[in-house]
Amino acid sequence: MVQALNAAMRDAMAADESVLVFGEDVGALGGVFRVTDGLTRDFGEDRCFDTPLAESGIVGFALGMAMEGFRPVVEMQFDAFAYPAFEQIASHVAKMRNRTRGSVTVPMVIRIPYGGGIGGVEHHSDSSESHYTHIPGLKVVTPATVADAYSLLREAIDDPDPVVFMEPKKLYWSKAEVTLPVRTERFGQAALRRQGTDLTLLAYGPTVPVALEAAEAAGEAGLDVEVLDLRSLVPLDDETIAASVRRTGRCVVVAEATSYAGAAAEIAARVQQECFYSLDAPVLRVTGAGIPYPPPILEDHYLPGVDRILDAIAQLEWDEPVRL
Repeated sequence: MVQALNAAMRDAMAADESVLVFGEDVGALGGVFRVTDGLTRDFGEDRCFDTPLAESGIVGFALGMAMEGFRPVVEMQFDAFAYPAFEQIASHVAKMRNRTRGSVTVPMVIRIPYGGGIGGVEHHSDSSESHYTHIPGLKVVTPATVADAYSLLREAIDDPDPVVFMEPKKLYWSKAEVTLPVRTERFGQAALRRQGTDLTLLAYGPTVPVALEAAEAAGEAGLDVEVLDLRSLVPLDDETIAASVRRTGRCVVVAEATSYAGAAAEIAARVQQECFYSLDAPVLRVTGAGIPYPPPILEDHYLPGVDRILDAIAQLEWDEPVRL
């Protein structure tokens, strides 16, 4: 996935000189996770460069450049490191098009490595997507596959509006045979990762592989589980989600972020509203615990895993008891 993201930025920079990449240590070092490796070497320090350790300044600088016709792609080193920039994002980046009645667009991408599963400590493993989904004017995208990492980032860079691009850290080293360049569906369209008839698992970003693993395990018990990869949280593909849940009659939403007032809560509410008469059981959520991110030795207990998803599936109302 790291190589796919790198290739997406490389191809975008080659195609459009207005595309710039900057952030903390993204130049010579290539970023903490080496996602920007080689971009300074190949495009020069005017196109890919390091900034001071000041996230608010990075985003404010990018906002000004976007308003002047550039397409900045900025990197926040870790999810919780982006919080100092939140005021710029919420107050200015998200509102500029509306504030100027559409006369000023902000074509910029804020790349945020997020989520757990890498043995990181507090401030290095937050699932902060709900902070951004709540702000009108932002698009929020998160890939779960190598192909989507490339295609969605290219789509984000081309978009005329600001995109918060959430990159699942624990999937950075996931591998797939992909011939680049590849362009899949536009974001705003969910992807069917596994077809089923008994239950729909809704997942995004780092929880997609976990949902697929749980679906396989449930299959051994005789359940046919469908898995939808949402791919983007804003916009959300309500149509595909509703069609899936109406077919299966049951739904579990899986997310690493805590459940209270999170993206999973919004998704569950929409499913309950749109599919009420098709549901055979209440919509359930499997999420991170409602505590600050724990030390690495405890993160497996915090994160939604296969066993917790299977427990949720077993709690749903079935014609016959389900043993998972």
